[in-house]
Amino acid sequence: MQAAAFLAAAAALPVADLDAISRRGLVVVAPHADDESLGCGGLIAEAAARGRDVRVVIVSDGCGSHTHSKEYPPVRLRALRETEAQDAVEILGLSRGAVSFLRLPDAGVPSSGPDAEAAAEVIAGAARSCDADAICVTWGHDPHCDHQASAAITTLAQMLVPEASLFAYPVWGWTLPADMEVGESPQGFRLDVGAHREAKRRAILAHRSQTSGFIADDPTGFRLAPEMIDRFVGSDEIFVTMASGTSR
Repeated sequence: MQAAAFLAAAAALPVADLDAISRRGLVVVAPHADDESLGCGGLIAEAAARGRDVRVVIVSDGCGSHTHSKEYPPVRLRALRETEAQDAVEILGLSRGAVSFLRLPDAGVPSSGPDAEAAAEVIAGAARSCDADAICVTWGHDPHCDHQASAAITTLAQMLVPEASLFAYPVWGWTLPADMEVGESPQGFRLDVGAHREAKRRAILAHRSQTSGFIADDPTGFRLAPEMIDRFVGSDEIFVTMASGTSR
């Protein structure tokens, strides 16, 4: 199936209650600090509002967003982005301790090998610790190497906790070439997050290094434009069922 048709079908998936995705604990795996809010902010807020145990795992160290900043060299940038992630999940209703950081290299997250396997063990441990029956990770066709690697790592993790279903949430899929082949027609759900749109927007904006000119000395740094943020703050979020053993 081509990307445009896949994403159109995903946008037309049935709207379901949170229980269709998870009835117990939940793990959200984000390649970078901000992906958790962009793709799953409403899911996190809804689960938190219902008293579910939610864990968020940030895979990369985030040091690739502003590589030319002298004010925020890598260690300081990493610390800033981790604080922003904690601020964001707190807005969504979680404790700051619900987030853990794997600190794998930004733009260099491995999809296989010892480091990937160790990361999978951590994600599986997070799932066990909250009795998760669902793990959500970025779509394996998202056009970013870390998103694809995170999907592969999380697939390894799900093999260690097979009782947890695996769902993919697209973040940058809409930027794919329309005719790119991405596999079979999507199955899964859309979650109505209308009640949490304002909290989700505030969570996204809590990532101020990514959404504003907070880091002022790197004109080449990544920045989410307001219209891009608007795209993510819709009335629903998409969760595509991933077959066990596949990152697609």
